[in-house]
Amino acid sequence: MYVCICKGITDTQIREAVCGGASNLKKVRQQLGAMTQCGKCAMMTRDIVEQTLADKALSSGEPNFYSAA
Repeated sequence: MYVCICKGITDTQIREAVCGGASNLKKVRQQLGAMTQCGKCAMMTRDIVEQTLADKALSSGEPNFYSAA
């Protein structure tokens, strides 16, 4: 789905950027140009980045700091 209408950026592109090494919002913005026009995509972009990082950590066996002890 389109997350950033201004730049035509999809959720898949954001996930691919994170999997490719963009480990925070600033890096996603630099790489894709998201959140540089009207800013309405910022919250959705943040959620996708956080979820993708959490999924990536789970699949790599890194500790999951979001689960209950």
